[in-house]
Amino acid sequence: MSKSILQDKKECWLCRQLYGCEMALEGDSLEKHHVMFGTADRDISERYGLTVWLCHTHHRTGMVSVHMNRAANMLLRSFAQQEFEKRYSHDEWMRLFGKNYMEEHNGSDQDNN
Repeated sequence: MSKSILQDKKECWLCRQLYGCEMALEGDSLEKHHVMFGTADRDISERYGLTVWLCHTHHRTGMVSVHMNRAANMLLRSFAQQEFEKRYSHDEWMRLFGKNYMEEHNGSDQDNN
């Protein structure tokens, strides 16, 4: 298990981004989220430290949860890609995940068929 490259404190990442406030810094109210989830991607997220702490509402159940809200999910994935590429490279990101979330988050990833 690698240390997160996305946050230093155990606090809800989305509460901090959206509201500038901290939720509980420890305890049962926070859940570990693998930014890239799914069978293979979850393992890669763990290996490279692409994890954040989220409150239950922002993780799974709320209107702005990463599992229920595409914009929240893309915000987090774009940030994860940015931080990953600072340490590794864009080519390595694309080799592992095959998708540029920074372009998609900025609205420039369009299908030109």
